[in-house]
Amino acid sequence: MKANTLILKIITLVFLSQSVLLWSQQDPNEIGFEEDKFQNYFYESLKFKGIENYDKAINELQKCLTIEPENHVVYFELGRNYYFLKDYKLAYDNFKKATQLEPNNRWYWASLYDVCYATRVFDQAIIILKKLIEFEPDYKNELLALYMTTQKHDDALQLISELNSSKGKSETREQYKAAIMNSTKYRGLEIENLLESIKKEPKTESNYIALIYLYSESNQSQKALEIAQKLEKQIPTSDWAQVSLFKFHLENKEEEAAVIAMYKVLKSSFIEVKIKHRVFNEFLIFTNSNPLFYSELEKAIKYLQTDSKVAVAKEVGKFFQNKKEWEKAITFYEIHEEFDPNDIENVLLLQEAYLQNNNTDKLLKSSSRNIDIYPLQPEFYYFSAVAYNNLKNHKKAAELLNTGLDFVIDNLILEAKFYTELSNSYNGLGDLTKKETFILKANMLLKQIKQ
Repeated sequence: MKANTLILKIITLVFLSQSVLLWSQQDPNEIGFEEDKFQNYFYESLKFKGIENYDKAINELQKCLTIEPENHVVYFELGRNYYFLKDYKLAYDNFKKATQLEPNNRWYWASLYDVCYATRVFDQAIIILKKLIEFEPDYKNELLALYMTTQKHDDALQLISELNSSKGKSETREQYKAAIMNSTKYRGLEIENLLESIKKEPKTESNYIALIYLYSESNQSQKALEIAQKLEKQIPTSDWAQVSLFKFHLENKEEEAAVIAMYKVLKSSFIEVKIKHRVFNEFLIFTNSNPLFYSELEKAIKYLQTDSKVAVAKEVGKFFQNKKEWEKAITFYEIHEEFDPNDIENVLLLQEAYLQNNNTDKLLKSSSRNIDIYPLQPEFYYFSAVAYNNLKNHKKAAELLNTGLDFVIDNLILEAKFYTELSNSYNGLGDLTKKETFILKANMLLKQIKQ
């Protein structure tokens, strides 16, 4: 809260007003002399402050006080110099004196607030902020932040309501309110209010949704389900009711009903994507132990393909790959490849799945195509060479491996794989010397990796 320009204007006014007062009380011959001394001391203090010699600035200002002991600008400048020295006690005392002499100066109060905030005397800072709001209503935002810092949640909620009414809702204030309402005390009050609102307005969907969230976040899943069922009864077309009903049907082994609820959630244009992901993930886990519904998983994933933040099909592929269910992993990597053929990570995962599942033809076709697209990517040479070795074309495999090896940089595991596959190639070609050479290189690298 710097106001150097305004301060200089204030200083000018002070000189005029203070000087007039002095002229009325002093010998006219002394007026000019005292005025010159005051100005010299004051401007010397500004010069010292400008070069950050705050101690000397303070000395000059104290000389000013011997001439004009009630000059509020001098006290303000003293406060600033003490503040820069981090002598907060003296800074506070001088700023306070300035506000007493000139209570209508906003910047004096702002500086007093800065000291309180720097020293974390928040209760006093709140009092000063309320004074500052008289000058500038925008200080209410700062006051709200301080209420949150000091956990004065009742005051914060009241101020949020006031600001929302006068300025409309804001993301920051909504985050503050959500944080407050997440506490046990306010969650209980909010639940009571929502239950009462549902009684009065049983057809207002938003009340049910808010209550389902509150119950879910506090691990009261049974109550969340009861509200979802009430919502479905009052508003049968509600998509939100299906979120909780989906889980209820799964837990009660009502699989067909769960699938229907899941599709309603995934198709909804009103339900947030993260909620859809949660429902889908629960169904993914369910299908892992209920393979009869696996085909529904493939259909369901298509509703999440447009999510730019999460490559859902690829993540599902990883899920099955970690379980070494390679055929299922391939299915979902291929789904993602159709949607985003330029995702190199997905392509490499897919080729690894082809390799582990002994899909030699698909592995050769995919790796050969990608060598043309990404000629500097060594993994594609490796996968293509493995496919050629499997097809007994050892000469072509060796050519690809020797070419691709030049692009392997700082990847000892991949380099060891190249040497192992080269050993296989030369074994197939009957060159036992090179076979042994490359298997030795591979083993040396593997030992190096383990160390």
